Order: sequence, then C-alpha cells, then structure tokens
Amino acid sequence: MRKTLIIILLICLAIFLIYRYGRSIWHPVIMQTKEKETIESIQEKHNQTAWERLQPHLSALDLDTFPKQILLVGLKEEKTLEVWVRKDYGWKKLKDYAFTGFSGILGPKLKQGDRQIPEGIYRVEYLNPNSAYHLSFKINYPNEFDRAKARLDNRTNLGGDIFIHGKDKTIGCIPIGDEGIEELFLMVSHALNRGITVIISPRDFRKNKSFPEIENINWENELYLKIKTALEEIV
Repeated sequence: MRKTLIIILLICLAIFLIYRYGRSIWHPVIMQTKEKETIESIQEKHNQTAWERLQPHLSALDLDTFPKQILLVGLKEEKTLEVWVRKDYGWKKLKDYAFTGFSGILGPKLKQGDRQIPEGIYRVEYLNPNSAYHLSFKINYPNEFDRAKARLDNRTNLGGDIFIHGKDKTIGCIPIGDEGIEELFLMVSHALNRGITVIISPRDFRKNKSFPEIENINWENELYLKIKTALEEIV
C-alpha cells in the first residue's frame, strides 16, 4: 500500500512538473489538435474585453480607436514595458505593463543560451496568434548592431526567437501576462503596418543616467548612448 501511494505521488509530481515547466513541449502537441488561430480570430475573440480594459487609458489621450502608431520601451531594471502612442506630433505614454517573469542580468544578449533579454533598438517582425505563451510577437534580435559587435568579438551563435508574450515564465524574452499580451497584441495588430520600434534598455536612462559596466565587452557605452538618445527623443 505504501509503495503504491509513493508511486501515485511521484506520478502526480511528474505531471505537475511537466505542466508547469514543459509547456514548450506539450502545448504544440495540443495546438495540433485544435483549429489554428489567426490574427483576425484573435481580434474577434479579445477585441471587446481588451478594449474595455484599455478604454480609460485611451480616453485620457482623447483616443476613441486603437492607436495607429505605437512605440514600446522595455526597462529591465524596472521590469516594466511602456507603451507610447504617437499623438499631436509627439509621443504620449499610454500604459505600463509589469514584467511577469525575468531571466538573466543587466547587459545585452551575447549568445544562444545565456538567458539574457537583449538590449538595443529593435522592431516588431510579426505576430504569433498560436504562441505556446498565449499570444506573442517577435522582435528582430539580432539586429545589425548585434551582428556587427559579434563579428568584432569573434562571437557566433547569437541566438534568436525573442518574443514579447503572455504567461509568467521566460528565458530571454519579455512576458507581461495573458491580459497584458491580449491588449498589446491587439494594439500591435492595428499599428504594425506603420512599423513598431522596441527600445530595450538595462535601466531607465531618463531617470538614472549611469551606464552599467558589462564584463567581457568594451562597447557597452556605445550601445547605451544609442539607447539613451532614443529614450530622450520620446519624452
């Protein structure tokens, strides 16, 4: 009886661990048995509830539709993703989303498997309505700056597949929870045709102007000056 109970407990523990940490394994299998979502089906599914949550923020900027031009700012030290809206020939902040998970430390992503969230100035490449992390969209890491510095350092295998997504687990990406990604997915879907810049900074250089010192590279000041200048242009 005791042996049977131990086996049952071990099976339950294994199921929990697979569910909790093996989402990237089991979720695609489940998705194969389901009808594929599209950007349009996600808009239809979440438009009303996301709009209701966003409406007070949009109204504060005198907006009665989803914004047509947005800019995203990810701040690693503050663990915050800011959404800025183009309005009246300038940028106005619409809303902040707290990171729901984090990996790595301050400093740019240098290679596959270092768990680092990239730092730099990126753009949104595409939306993924069938993400293993509820919904997501991809940024274009590595960009030309990342590749140029890798050539300078004789680094290869820079990694990739960096997304902003839902849920609360991540390795090198930015998660903002399911409700957050529903709202942001819809905003991105309405603004993507105009291009969306994503600035990812180790900290908010508008408030703390000191640059972190990063081991094993000698070009962090060049990177952080570019990021600082980009941040100051939207204030």
